Amino acid sequence: MTTTWTGRAWSCTARLVVRDPRALRPATDDLTALLERVDKAASRFRPDSALSIANRNAGRPVPVSTLLVDLVDAALDAAAQTASAVDPTLGLAMHRTGYDRDIALVPASAPGPAAPPLRGGAWRTVRLHREAGLLTVPAGAALDLGATAKAWTADRAARTLAARYDTGVLVELGGDVAVAGGGEWLVRVAEREGAAGQIVTLRHGGLATSTTTVRTWRVGARRMHHILDPATGLPADGPWRTVTVAAPLTLAANVASTAAIVRGTDALDWLTRRGLAARLVDQDGAVVTTPGWPDVAPATAVA
Repeated sequence: MTTTWTGRAWSCTARLVVRDPRALRPATDDLTALLERVDKAASRFRPDSALSIANRNAGRPVPVSTLLVDLVDAALDAAAQTASAVDPTLGLAMHRTGYDRDIALVPASAPGPAAPPLRGGAWRTVRLHREAGLLTVPAGAALDLGATAKAWTADRAARTLAARYDTGVLVELGGDVAVAGGGEWLVRVAEREGAAGQIVTLRHGGLATSTTTVRTWRVGARRMHHILDPATGLPADGPWRTVTVAAPLTLAANVASTAAIVRGTDALDWLTRRGLAARLVDQDGAVVTTPGWPDVAPATAVA
């Protein structure tokens, strides 16, 4: 038996499922408190967030919390692991595409062409001093942790709550799913919330979906989405519209699924070489998977 809390955070659905019903209320309080702390630390849209303050002071060291140190460290690791395909220094590029506020407030269509793109690559010059708690954003750049912070938070929440309340836990934040505490979970994999998809069995770790079919808008005649190619500073324009990856951590799954969208034509081979179980949907809706993709489960009792 499981019990569920569902809410909203960061313009996406947040969901907590626990196997022990007695844990639901305190675990929900803990989760919502963590979501608020991460938002205050790392939101690109809050002028009072620690990340926004560091971005406004680009070129100078800024004191930051241990939480933001961890979040930035995860983002820099993602850039290194993906050969810059997942780049946290695309904040200004994201702004130029029109994604300059919470997605719920971005106009569905804006006149005229987008501003000239800004390429990524500045992540190598981010300075992060863990012991001193100092972050220096490179001059002329801005950090955007959207590709990693949500998955990092799902991992942290699932592990912490499972240990604290001694129960099986599933945390989902906008399609990034983390499980901990044992047992099997049936999870629906789909391109967007409420869409048809595939039911898979998740026994440990995490599952993440990156897609160009949501968080979209138009600037002039160009369709925009939130997954940017650091090489161009524009939305990735490859053969895959959605990629889902299973991995030992949700963060690793999200990094890989985002990188696959950006890498494009070699994504399938890249995921396979790394032994990552993945499901890819091309622009025409055809589905392919890598070896090890999670077992298909009966379409009942979906978490």
